[in-house]
Amino acid sequence: MSFRQNRSSATPEIPPSMNTSSTEKTSITGVILAGGQARRMDGQDKGLIPLSGKAMIEYVIEAIEPQVKSIIINANRNLSTYMHYGLPVIPDNFSGYNGPLAGMASCLRVIETEFMLTVPCDSPFVPNDLAKKLYTQLHKQQADISVAHDGKRMQPVFVLLKTSLLDSMLDFLNRHERKIDKWFAQHNTTTTDFSDKPQTFININTPEDISHIEAELIKA
Repeated sequence: MSFRQNRSSATPEIPPSMNTSSTEKTSITGVILAGGQARRMDGQDKGLIPLSGKAMIEYVIEAIEPQVKSIIINANRNLSTYMHYGLPVIPDNFSGYNGPLAGMASCLRVIETEFMLTVPCDSPFVPNDLAKKLYTQLHKQQADISVAHDGKRMQPVFVLLKTSLLDSMLDFLNRHERKIDKWFAQHNTTTTDFSDKPQTFININTPEDISHIEAELIKA
């Protein structure tokens, strides 16, 4: 199934976050990417994995809510469970699992702010200045996309991008392209240094990671 741009007038109501006073907050919609297959986790829905008494996604919601105007969850299963968080839940607009760009494009179709910030559902240590740093670097470099960098490599799902890039993303996906870094390369993309906060990118890839992350949460 191909993607088509369709910014529906019946956009789902998106609850505002508590703090949207600054320009960057009111211009950003946060998207939590929870649509993957999690093969290395035996197919468990990573966003709903319990971690120290609450689901993984709850840490992410709490971290980004003060940083953005509103939040959308991108998920392809357990939709009713995710809806319990009182946020819009948007599945990919096609069958199968086609990577993070598919989730991003699906959410872009309903976003009305100037920017979209994405984060994965299984990274509980999202810093409280993620949006601000990405936004500041994007404007400083007059870029279209600002991607987090851990000092060694780009972290492509921690990204702030202009929602005007929807057509480009749809065209890329309709050509059966999936590699997110290849799409980034087609645009004015800058990286934002988070090498001082390596814990930002700790996530769950194996069952053994759960105990490790719980230990890190205790330290935090």
